[in-house]
Amino acid sequence: MTAETVFTYGTPDLKFGAGAADEIGFDLGRYGVRRVLVVTDAGVAATGSPQRVADAIRGYGIEAEIFTDVHVEPTDASLRHAVDAARQSGPWDAFVAVGGGSSIDTAKAVNLLTTNPGDLMDYVNAPVGGGRGPSQPLKPLVAVPTTTGTGSESTTICVLDVLDLKVKTGISHVRLRPTLAVVDPLLTMTQPAIVTAACGMDILCHALESYTAMPYTAFERKRPEQRVPYCGANPVADMWSEKAIELLARSFRAAVADGDDVAARTDMALAATFAGMGFGNAGVHIPHANAYPIAGGVREYRPDGYPDAEPLVPHGMAVALTAPEAFRFTFPACPDRHVRAAGLLAPGIRADDPAESLPTALIALMRDIGIPNGVGAVGYSEADVDNLVAGTMKQQRLLATAPRPATADDIAGIFVRSLSLW
Repeated sequence: MTAETVFTYGTPDLKFGAGAADEIGFDLGRYGVRRVLVVTDAGVAATGSPQRVADAIRGYGIEAEIFTDVHVEPTDASLRHAVDAARQSGPWDAFVAVGGGSSIDTAKAVNLLTTNPGDLMDYVNAPVGGGRGPSQPLKPLVAVPTTTGTGSESTTICVLDVLDLKVKTGISHVRLRPTLAVVDPLLTMTQPAIVTAACGMDILCHALESYTAMPYTAFERKRPEQRVPYCGANPVADMWSEKAIELLARSFRAAVADGDDVAARTDMALAATFAGMGFGNAGVHIPHANAYPIAGGVREYRPDGYPDAEPLVPHGMAVALTAPEAFRFTFPACPDRHVRAAGLLAPGIRADDPAESLPTALIALMRDIGIPNGVGAVGYSEADVDNLVAGTMKQQRLLATAPRPATADDIAGIFVRSLSLW
């Protein structure tokens, strides 16, 4: 094998700070936009933020309409509905996503399928879908996160549940990355505590997984046309991941405890942005691969603070539930990085066994912020492990970035040990 010597790095343009959302109309004007669709969900729409953004856009002479039917945790059905609605009311010069990862990912799919031919499943990652890349350029997409967690404003990924297959998967292509990320911490102030906790764990696992991912130099050398956004741990991504962990160590607990703490909210928004800049290039691995079947197979669990119409394990929560055991498993591949990450997250942490430092720090944090005690607490039992493992093993794009190869038996062990974490 000839080792890789090249890594790639990309991010959207970024505008960050209190009041940044009021300037989107000016930013759209630079792209020559005259008609824009604002994509959001009903819960976010009720806060008034999408209307505020649309009004600000109109103030610059740009026509703006609002679509509010985004499904929290998008499905193939909800994405097709959004695409059909956009086609019927279009054409559009640009899209603005206001909300969490669900709104941003829905806007990515709408942008893709209103500019390119084919069905949604043609573009879903193989082996679940066809893995096709877009053949035509996409329209400008401005991502305006109102939750601090997904990092979708920085990434090339659109995540969805395929209902008939009961699997969570995604679409991944560099053209899906938003043109501009507008991160306004004031838009995150309405997050309930459990939403802040779940989204914050997504930030943290983004940073930890990209920091501990297989280094780009460990992959086989690719031809230029083979390069993908997730290229493995690299010096630029490492820098953003470390800073994200430091910000979380300082402000995560405070942001959950007091939603009106502007300084803590600002740190969380900045941490989400930095973590997105890290994992959006390095990649994530086992905790995220495990999260897809956890979220996709939920039966009865309904967390407080989320829409209660149907069962739901929020994405960030699903990622967190196996993270301690996943990092116990990956520790032998890069011990120094695991210990360094634990020290950034919990300065002064003491563990008799270095392999326990990061799991110990994670479990202490999860207990403090109200994350459930493992996958058993959201309705799974040992009888479900085989199905969960099958779902994880379909996420080969993510597992390929793990620093230590994981077999189905390895993943099963992680799930069993994650039924109850403490």
